[in-house]
Amino acid sequence: MASIKLRNVQKSFGAVDVVKGFSLEIPNGQFTVLVGPSGCGKTTTLRMIAGLETVDAGEIMIGEKVVTNLEPKDRDIAMVFQNYALYAHLTVADNIGFPLKSKRVNRSEINKRVLEVVKSLGIQELLYRKPKELSGGQQQRVAIGRAIIRNPQVFLFDEPLSNLDAKLRLEMRTEIIRLQKKLGTTAVYVTHDQEEAMTLSDVMVVMKDGVIMQMGKPGEIYKKPKNIFVAEFVGSPKMNLFIGQAKNGLFTTESGFKIKVDPSLNALITLGIRPEDVKITNLKTDSSRARIEIIEQLGPRAILTLQANYQQITAVVDNKNLSQITDRSNIVIDSNIEDHHYFDVESGLRIN
Repeated sequence: MASIKLRNVQKSFGAVDVVKGFSLEIPNGQFTVLVGPSGCGKTTTLRMIAGLETVDAGEIMIGEKVVTNLEPKDRDIAMVFQNYALYAHLTVADNIGFPLKSKRVNRSEINKRVLEVVKSLGIQELLYRKPKELSGGQQQRVAIGRAIIRNPQVFLFDEPLSNLDAKLRLEMRTEIIRLQKKLGTTAVYVTHDQEEAMTLSDVMVVMKDGVIMQMGKPGEIYKKPKNIFVAEFVGSPKMNLFIGQAKNGLFTTESGFKIKVDPSLNALITLGIRPEDVKITNLKTDSSRARIEIIEQLGPRAILTLQANYQQITAVVDNKNLSQITDRSNIVIDSNIEDHHYFDVESGLRIN
């Protein structure tokens, strides 16, 4: 195990600044996920940690060792790629054992370690198959096995699950979490999928345009997004955001949409309400009337697309609550004030 430190790391490709003064400390054994939209610099950051990209400025440390200018082979890291990168002509056993073979470890030790790894991954029966005889999930397990057999100081994962179907992604998430906790190895994982980031991470780092927007435990970021970008990016369906005037405990948009807010607010603000915090009812209240336009059934829950005073709103409700709504063209939208998120209109920063 080893800690990772990035100090004011910068990277440009031509005139494009991809990573801008990036600083991050990852303690021993922590599972850190870099998440953000395409082009935010997360993969470039990971590749600089691995030594696959040069650093224009700044410093990278693994443990107590400065590795900024070291070759990948000298950093004691193992990387799992999106495309698996398995050797087509080698069996599963030989693919997994290859890192030890290249270090000239004796054959009996390699065989012993390979057996330990395949048992931990549940792929003992695949030992003598070639990659073309494996499913996507099996290939990914082999790629992970090849990484962990080296017992490196750091694991690096570059969107390793993006080629798998939804069911396999869920299975492999669980597998990766289990293995990382068992081995206790420091891990850095890159993904554009915020749900995957929240599921896997001890600490989540949300990036945009080469800088950190917010970092912290997934639950903390979800409950208190630091700015509008994080508020919209983290959460599915994404947070509802409205610009309007807050005064005397009532928030009103230009279109006439109204909802109760914190009485202490007296300004033009951006109001955020997560879809699961939107309440719908037939009862008369001071809040805005709306109509249900689309219902997307998700088993016990449903995602609703609502229209209120020309304002589109997304709500997530239990189906049992939806069945109690007798007039779907004339409902009332409400929410609890303590569930609201308030942001400054100009800066986009959180104000509560």
